[in-house]
Amino acid sequence: MKSFKYLYIIGGCLIILAVWQLICLTGLVSPLLLPYPYRVFYSYVELSTEDYLLFNIIYSLKLNILGYIQAVAIAIPLGFVLGLIPPVRKLFSRYVDAIRYIPLTATIGLFIAWFGIEDTMKIQFLAFGIFVFLLPTVVQRIDEVESVYIDTVYTLGASKWQTICTVHFPSVISRVSDDIRVLVAISWTYLIVAELVNKTGGLGALVYTSARQSRIDKVFAILLLFVIIGIIQDKMFMFLDKKLFKHKYI
Repeated sequence: MKSFKYLYIIGGCLIILAVWQLICLTGLVSPLLLPYPYRVFYSYVELSTEDYLLFNIIYSLKLNILGYIQAVAIAIPLGFVLGLIPPVRKLFSRYVDAIRYIPLTATIGLFIAWFGIEDTMKIQFLAFGIFVFLLPTVVQRIDEVESVYIDTVYTLGASKWQTICTVHFPSVISRVSDDIRVLVAISWTYLIVAELVNKTGGLGALVYTSARQSRIDKVFAILLLFVIIGIIQDKMFMFLDKKLFKHKYI
């Protein structure tokens, strides 16, 4: 079955490339707007030798990972406080929900004013973008914990803290791990916005520079790279999830 799965993946890729090549050959779209596939793949050579592609990949991954770690480290504890302490929830839950309606890209000016234009600003902006989505999600996952498990441990004489440790925490973290994986795509969007500030490095700055130079082949190559990196990150998250939360896959 796995062999068929990979055959479908390869077949789909070949069909996309064939249609792409056909569109270019027929001249339906100008090569200036849609480059030939071979030009896109060949541009990786130039990106590697002249544009320091590896450095920019590492730079973007560093910002992405640091932003993720900070957002998760803050959102999960705050989510538990908000979700499990009723007075805190009554005071702040509406404001937490309201934050999600802020267009985050519009706040980039605030982060520049607060943190400057170096890496610290970019990490804080990315962390905030992830935090805004993750905090309400943690609260929602707390609400989804089945009451039968809570009632059972209370019947067995568990304290409030023991209930949090044995029921809430394992259940919420195992579910939030899926949400964190889904946020990978969103995090790259905010990362590109942050990298456009002072453009010291990263794939976002590189794709902007390529577009300014009308090197559409490089733009397509970098966009394809985003897809590949996203898929790899998703597979890594899935691998860790299966190792840490084996009960979800039984």
